[in-house]
Amino acid sequence: MYIPSINRITNNNEIRAFIERFSFGTIVTAGTDGLPVATHLPFLVEQDDDALVLVSHFAKANPQWKHIENNEQVLVLFQEPHAYISPFHYEKELNVPTWNYMAAHVYGEGSLITEQDAVFRVLDQTVAHYEAAYKVRYDQLPNDFKFKMSQGIVAFKIRATDIQAKQKLSQNKTAAEQERIIHTLSQSQDSSARYIAAYMQKNRQCHDGL
Repeated sequence: MYIPSINRITNNNEIRAFIERFSFGTIVTAGTDGLPVATHLPFLVEQDDDALVLVSHFAKANPQWKHIENNEQVLVLFQEPHAYISPFHYEKELNVPTWNYMAAHVYGEGSLITEQDAVFRVLDQTVAHYEAAYKVRYDQLPNDFKFKMSQGIVAFKIRATDIQAKQKLSQNKTAAEQERIIHTLSQSQDSSARYIAAYMQKNRQCHDGL
């Protein structure tokens, strides 16, 4: 990913927090014909020693799962939030529109999760993470139903070997311009724009040492 130095995120805790918050990612692999294949999936984030590990599952009917085992070149993209930035916020008229956004590219080694109890754990953790209130009802579902459901998926994990993270948040603009952008985005009906405003404000506070 192209990342100017001013936009690069290097703090591992910040990167993990971003991925956990915007965890619906896109996994990209190369098919047998060499063409890229992509699937959109929710991911859980774990830590294995010093490596970040992404965990998810495919529908078994999706043939992309066959690209995972022993694949050292898996890519997972996380690319929310984002917002259009109008040149009306800038002090000089000689400016053009742009887009603010945050993204993380996780490159890693893929492996399948095949042991039945481990597959159950993936499903349990996914439910607990995304809807804790439903977990009590989920735990009461018949075991044979859960087993049948687990047979329709293929669980897997990606052990990260490289993570590239970017935050394009108008860092190259003046403080006054940034404030105008933050004010406009924070008033938007679009939740993604409001997220960008919040991240811009946080970035400014960190930069100012507040």
